[in-house]
Amino acid sequence: MALGDNRTQTQSWQEADSQHHLHPFTTHPELRAAGPRVITRGEGVYIYDSEGHKMLDGMSGLWCVQLGYGNKKLVEAGAEALAKLSYYNTFFQTTNPYVAELAELVAKLTPPGLDEMVFANSGSEANDTAVKLVRYYWNLKKRTSKKAIITRELSYHGVTLAAASLTGLTPMHPQFDLPLPGFHHIGPPPYWYGYAKDCSPEDFTDVCVAALEDKILELGPDNVGAFCGEPVMGAGGMITPPPGYWPKIEAICHKYDVLLWSDEVICGFGRTGSWFGCQTYGFNPDIITVAKGLSSGYQPISATILGGDVAETIRSADQEMSHGFTYSGHPVTAAVALANIKEMQRLDLVGADGAERAAYFQERIRSLMDHPLAGEVRGVGFLGAVELVEDKVSRKHFPEKRNVGLTCRNACMEKGLIIRAVRDIMVMSPPLVIDRSEIDELVDTTRQCMDITLDAIGA
Repeated sequence: MALGDNRTQTQSWQEADSQHHLHPFTTHPELRAAGPRVITRGEGVYIYDSEGHKMLDGMSGLWCVQLGYGNKKLVEAGAEALAKLSYYNTFFQTTNPYVAELAELVAKLTPPGLDEMVFANSGSEANDTAVKLVRYYWNLKKRTSKKAIITRELSYHGVTLAAASLTGLTPMHPQFDLPLPGFHHIGPPPYWYGYAKDCSPEDFTDVCVAALEDKILELGPDNVGAFCGEPVMGAGGMITPPPGYWPKIEAICHKYDVLLWSDEVICGFGRTGSWFGCQTYGFNPDIITVAKGLSSGYQPISATILGGDVAETIRSADQEMSHGFTYSGHPVTAAVALANIKEMQRLDLVGADGAERAAYFQERIRSLMDHPLAGEVRGVGFLGAVELVEDKVSRKHFPEKRNVGLTCRNACMEKGLIIRAVRDIMVMSPPLVIDRSEIDELVDTTRQCMDITLDAIGA
């Protein structure tokens, strides 16, 4: 197809999209004035748009494409399931081979005892389900006052009414009259670089843990059902916890009989170097929610995974659990997720091979620390972030109106690299299959674009 033909086709798609499609997290007039970029295919760690531009996907789509694009085993698994059983529900005391085998395999990877799960379609739905199951559990225990759920400032848990209420990114709330009653947010979050200029990371851990204990005592332990947190806070700025944070949080939850819920929608399935982030950080939750990497984004699927007394109480309840979705345990999505986990195991992505490349990724991104704009470089596994600051010594951030993060992100897009700007934090989450040369390309392009940003802002 000639270049002119490509442009004509692109304009046709853009026009159709602009007339009928409301995009997520978008200022619609701005997008419709510019026209969306049309992504047409992906291969490995790269995606291509309708005009032939090649871009290294340093964000794995939305933190989810663990196996990269175009994996044939996943494509074949989906096609086979479509041909054999395109759909059937799991309501009428039925199951299908794919979801039965998937549940069994996931239960072998989770921490011991976390082995009962409810399937859904997205991380938001998984977290919404967890809210309901926390309430259901405490009702079954006849402790009906324990309904409050505590999360953190800067946390992200999704966009349903309940999941958005959990979320501590407050700009998500006013448009929809949120949060709903019963959801509480504590601060500071475990963001040492941004919040703790006068104490060590270890001391800051105690400050953050004390905030949870203070909130439990303020609300009353008999009124608090659960504490929910991401092992690494993703959309809030790729915030890794300070030393000892999670075991101390777990101890507080146990002290006051509060359920500990690990939101692993981003961190699950190898992203932090272990199958689950709670394993990386050494804590034992009662509930895990997963999505994204469960199928490498090839099909929409999520799960709410229960353990311990929560699982036992709910599975032994002599009453109908009135919850579930039309597509819970969908055979095609389950087949693809099953193939995804097996392929991750075959490629040793959560083993020695993955660990070696993750270590190289962390080494390379930390080389950016000598750049004049880099205040902190942080990360774990295949998660990384570079925080851009005006002054390194004082950790002074740029004024918001200067849009330094967006300037750097846009420069990266022009140079064929997709990374994300969260405020002035450049966030990276590449596919787990990325190789050394591609890691070098990601980091070298980021440095080049940080140079471009430095020149653009005249710092």
